[in-house]
Parts: sequence; C-alpha cells; structure tokens
Amino acid sequence: MADGKFMTAAEAVALIRDGDTVGLMGGGGGLMEATHLFEAVQARFLATQAPRNLTVVHALGIGDKKTKGMNCFAHEGLVRRVIGGHWVWSPAMQQLALENRIEAYILPGGVSSQLMREIGAGRPGLISHVGLGTVCDPRHGGGRMNEAAQDDLAEVLTLDGREWLRYKPFPIHVALVRASAADEDGNISFEHEAANLDAPSLALAARNSGGRVIVQVAERLPRGALKAREVRIPSAWVDAIVVDPAQRTSYDIPFDPAFSGELTGAARAESEAADHARELAAAQEAFGERQAVARRAAVELFNTGKARPVINYGVGVPDAVAKLIAARNEQHRIYQTIEHGTYGGTLMDGVLFGYARNATAMLDAATQFDFYGGGGLDVAFLGFGEFDEEGSVNVSRLGGVTVGPGGFIDIAQNARKVVFCGTLAAKGVKLATGDGRLRVLQQGAVRKLVKRVDQITFSGPQGLVRGQQVLYLTERASFRLTPEGVELFEIAPGVDLQRDVLDQMEFMPRLAAEIGVMDGGHFTAPTGHLSHLQ
Repeated sequence: MADGKFMTAAEAVALIRDGDTVGLMGGGGGLMEATHLFEAVQARFLATQAPRNLTVVHALGIGDKKTKGMNCFAHEGLVRRVIGGHWVWSPAMQQLALENRIEAYILPGGVSSQLMREIGAGRPGLISHVGLGTVCDPRHGGGRMNEAAQDDLAEVLTLDGREWLRYKPFPIHVALVRASAADEDGNISFEHEAANLDAPSLALAARNSGGRVIVQVAERLPRGALKAREVRIPSAWVDAIVVDPAQRTSYDIPFDPAFSGELTGAARAESEAADHARELAAAQEAFGERQAVARRAAVELFNTGKARPVINYGVGVPDAVAKLIAARNEQHRIYQTIEHGTYGGTLMDGVLFGYARNATAMLDAATQFDFYGGGGLDVAFLGFGEFDEEGSVNVSRLGGVTVGPGGFIDIAQNARKVVFCGTLAAKGVKLATGDGRLRVLQQGAVRKLVKRVDQITFSGPQGLVRGQQVLYLTERASFRLTPEGVELFEIAPGVDLQRDVLDQMEFMPRLAAEIGVMDGGHFTAPTGHLSHLQ
C-alpha cells in the first residue's frame, strides 16, 4: 500500500478538485516551498483550466516576485479566495487582489499556523488575543483586504470579562507540504530542511478534515532508514508523495548543511568563523542611514533588565541590527529567534529572510508563536510602513496594495518591548552622513508619520493597555509611545528639528521636556570610508 503513495507531481495534483481549500507552506527565497508541486498545479490549470475556484491559505510569504511560489497560483479562475499571511513575493497575486478579481484576506502568520493545529484537533477555531485592535479585528476590517472580500475571519468573544478573537475554522481539503525524505512506508523527515515552518500543523489539518496530504521530498529511503525521532509527519497522515531530486535548499542554493543545522564539531566551528568574517566584512561596506538606525536600535538590546534577553528581528532595517550584533560577535549576549521557528545562528536577509546558518535549535512555527504569544519575547525589532499620532503602525496595506503582516502582528503585540525601525520619509530623500552628523539634502515626497494609518497592523492604544514599551526609531528622530500619544525625545546630530522632522510629519507629536541628541558615533562611518550619500 505504501508504494501506492509514491506518484508523479501531475498525478498528485490531480487529486485537487474544483472549489477545494488548499493549504500551502513556504517562505521567501524558496524556504520549504514545494516548488515542483506548485508548478504542477499551474501546468494542469493552464492545460485543462482545472482545478478552478480554489481557496488558498498560507501563513508566510511564498515566491520570488516573478514566477515561483504564489505566482504559480496567480491566475484568474484558478483561485477564488486567498487567505495569505504575506503577499509581497507575488506581485501578480497582489494585482488580482487590487483589481477585485479574487477575494483577498490576511491572517497573522502565527495565527494561521496555530489555526491549522486547532482545525486538525477538531477544536472550535483559535481563541487568541493576537489581532485585537488591528485589521484582523472585525471592528477594524476582519482581515478583509478588498471589496470582493465580504466575510470576517474572526469574531470578538468575551471570556471572564476579557476580550478575545475567535478565528473561525474551515476544512483543509488538500495540504501541499515540503520535506526532505520519505521512507518506503511513507514516513516523512525534515532532516535537510532549513526550517520546519507549519508543516506538521498543515498536514494535521488536512488529515483530520478528511482531506489529502501531498508531500514533496528530495529522496525516497528504504523501509527502516529513518529513526522514529526523525519522523516529523507519520505515514498515517500522508496520502501522496512526490520525489523531486532537484529540490533545493533555496531557489539559488542546491544544499548547504549549515542551513539545515547539521554541522557539528570542527566543521561547525569553521563555518561559524566564516560567517562571522563575512558579517565583519559587510559591516565595513557602504555606510548610510540604515546602519545609523541599526546602531541606535542596538542600544535597546541591553537595557531590558534581562541578563540575556530573547530577541526577534523583522525584515528591513531590523535585519541591519542583527548583522551589527553578528559583526560585533555579541550573539552570546542574547537569545536570537525568528518566527519561522529558528534560534541562534547567523540570520540571512533579503530574499533569504527566514534562513539562518548554523542555528542552535529549530522548532515548528506554531510552537514558536505559542512561545511569543505567552510572553516569552523580551524585545522585537520591527520595520514600519507608516505610524500615526496614536502610535499605531501599518505594514499590511501600503498604497492600496495588499502586503500582509506575516508574523508582524503576533510579534509586535506580544513582545514586552517593541522597537520599530525605519526612515522618516521615502521617495526622493537625499541624505549625507558618515562624519558624526546627518544632513538632509532633499526631503522625501512620501510622509511615513501620518495623522491616521491606512490600516492598523499594530495598535498603539492596545500596546498601552498591555503595558508594552514602544519606541519608533528613525534616522532623524526617536519617538516613544505614551498615554498622551507619540512623544519625540531625541534627534540626530545635524538635523533641524522643525525643517527636517516636524515639517515632514502629518501630526504634531508631544515634545519631551528635554530633547536629547543621538550619539554621533551612530553616524560615523568605518575608518577610511567617505560619508554616504543617498
């Protein structure tokens, strides 16, 4: 019977029927993405116009902004509804949403992973505080991202006098899962993967919804080749297995054991030394406002009152903070985590965000988000698209385009201290720095400090209720959240407070009784480097 589980990609995706809800997994850059299966779905649809009207669910961003990942599903008629955690890796799907040719929704990445587990367990959805006061709250949008989307994905409950959101369950008819290997019995291992993500939760949801679990692996192993503790999805959950010998660690990396955490002993030490050398060399490259903000943000790492705080880094300017700490060889002073389930190691950025070289631990994403949601995260460094006078932040819809939060909501709402990092303005900004000062040569056309955010991805008022410490750090000024609103308490050396900061905002912040000046060292380029001009 096990032999019957092994089949071609075309045979496997033929199991998907019109109107099915299909659960996908993966991260940007090809992280645990079942690329071969995705492409087979697309090929079938282009050849036969089937399957049609799918609902597609995914927790994190999947794709390459061109042809892979969610781009394989970005065909009108193939999908009817998308419930996506992060959309930016598929401009084609974003365009379908913008034009109301599909129903577009978002869920927080952690909520999506945990909801799959609840669906699989037969429980009445996910009851969580995550998302209260944000776009996922039905009072602020219910996860709807366009006019075609008419349903609320959550409802408000009151239990023991406290408000919660109940994210509603729905059946998963097909799960497309990626793993490393399957033995002859159909047991599944993640041994060579760079993360676990939500594979077990997704498979469980499909299995107990009466659906199909289709797994793409790189190799087929003999019966008994896997130790019991190496099996992450048991054969009993699996319906179909597709072997893709060309499966890669990422779109561009064939296989690297440093990413799967398999190196030990001398080989690991050598790899870690090489990683540090690369980070140190990168720190000596072009200096600019990103590095200045990262230096200022890094100050917040070690004043939490914790001897070794637990940290999360987001994408964008925050990954410059991670690189700075790596270049300084200070990782031993923190517990570094990312929402994909990884601890420690050297974090990658750009298209490889979500990967870590020589990680110290890899958990399932749902478990990682349990840890975050329960209060385990001391400090989070996150980016922002815009923030407003109440301290609310938007990263999920910018310029009318669906972006999605990924793990942002789960992280921002639960960290004891949140440090939002970014530039004060965008589009056409020209700055000069590197000599201990910052000079604004040309103001930006787009203001990011606005009267009201277009969409609430982090709620300032909710942050106050939860007693969070919230900072907003830009290259020109630093702000903090207070019960009276956003307060400016620090400016960069060389900037004019009125011209370069206040006149570039859509609201008047509170001004601290004493406005400090940032350390000029944050704006000093490495020795021998000229001031950077952008």
